[in-house]
Amino acid sequence: MADWFDESLLDDEEALARADVVLRPLAEAGARVRHEAAEVREAIGAAVTATKDSPPRAVIAGGPDSRLLRAVLEPSCPVPFVAWPHPGLPGWAGALDLVIVLAPDGSDTGAASAVAEAVRRGCQVVVACPPRSLVAEHAPGRHTTVLPATSGDQLAVAVVLLEFLSEVTLGPHTDAEEVAKALDEVAVACSPFRDLSVNPAKLLAMSLADATPLVWGGSVLAARAARRVSESMRRSSGRTALAGDAEHLLPVIASAAVHDVFEDPFSDAGAAGSEPAEPRPALVVLDDGADDPTVREQRGRLVAEAEARRVRVESLSSTAPSEVACYASLLGQGRYAAAYLGIALDRSPQ
Repeated sequence: MADWFDESLLDDEEALARADVVLRPLAEAGARVRHEAAEVREAIGAAVTATKDSPPRAVIAGGPDSRLLRAVLEPSCPVPFVAWPHPGLPGWAGALDLVIVLAPDGSDTGAASAVAEAVRRGCQVVVACPPRSLVAEHAPGRHTTVLPATSGDQLAVAVVLLEFLSEVTLGPHTDAEEVAKALDEVAVACSPFRDLSVNPAKLLAMSLADATPLVWGGSVLAARAARRVSESMRRSSGRTALAGDAEHLLPVIASAAVHDVFEDPFSDAGAAGSEPAEPRPALVVLDDGADDPTVREQRGRLVAEAEARRVRVESLSSTAPSEVACYASLLGQGRYAAAYLGIALDRSPQ
């Protein structure tokens, strides 16, 4: 049986209370960033002191969570940068290199393997992980600094590691308070207590009620946010949601039948034996203000194709002051929309 989208649940106190297990962590995202930043301040100072006098030959992000660090660092790192999500490290890594590892829960064997290999080879190592964890057990060494993470939140832990890299000029400007403030602003704008008519996340959920979301972000970080938002939408709704580059999404949009404005929406609806209508795609653009000509060109092609096929276009935007804060804002807005989509479909929180 097809899911029934009930928009009244988006302002229903009982429905929102049942979804508190999903909504509360979204509201607390800014607080987790501040908590992590406060906890690691002393450790970041030690890591900065150890790094400033000996700039690395290359930076290697080890462990499965290295993909987020790659999205931030690859465009701007002033020395060669490699993301290595596999166990161990590249064969050339050595004492001249800096290895950074993001391990929010500390139990990943791939991250532990990367840390152990880095210590064995004499690399400088900065690892963000819980102080009593599998990864931390492999970290002790002369050139190792552990940033003690406690929240288990990938974004919050990544922010403090990126703040360290920013302070040693190996990454873009990152300020934990800016990111926390951006997340707080999202929590206010998308709060479950804010009426449907003025809540951007609830409005986006409504626009996706009968659609297959196609989520696109033009910059490297916006594209990363698009993948995470589509994952959240799949998980909360049980429906298809896609994220990809423009060349991946354009064929999907182009394959949508042109909607006939004179079509009777009730003809054959619910008739015995009739096939349910295929959900039409809806393009969701994550706009972080990137002004690159390639990004503008790709966005123009996507929007033009969507308008030609009469495919709905929605947008989430952010004016946060830094790249990482913009990423956090777009991710937070998308996750709120995904949560409200699941609430209106009356699905149990995942």
